[in-house]
Amino acid sequence: MNTRRQFIKSTLGIGSLALGSALLLSRCKSKKKTSSASCNDVSGVSKEEQEKRKKLGYVAVTPVADSKCSTCKLYLPPAQTGDCGHCALFKGPVEAGGYCTYFAPLSEE
Repeated sequence: MNTRRQFIKSTLGIGSLALGSALLLSRCKSKKKTSSASCNDVSGVSKEEQEKRKKLGYVAVTPVADSKCSTCKLYLPPAQTGDCGHCALFKGPVEAGGYCTYFAPLSEE
């Protein structure tokens, strides 16, 4: 037979579990937004390197469906802790789905 004390304990336990789950989900969503935004953040890159990015025609979203940074020879994949890759031609974060005019496909046969 359930007592009032047991009912209150189980209600508090379920409420705590629901609150913990909601906090965990909200942190996961906010991390994803931050990492995506950081690939577009070039504040730590020198003005010269930013100009080089522009001259090479780098864009964060490729206009050519078959040509994107993740399928380029010059693309350096992200480190284990980050979401942004890099390029051998210029400094700064690079989106895997980005593009520039020096695109060199991984398999040229």
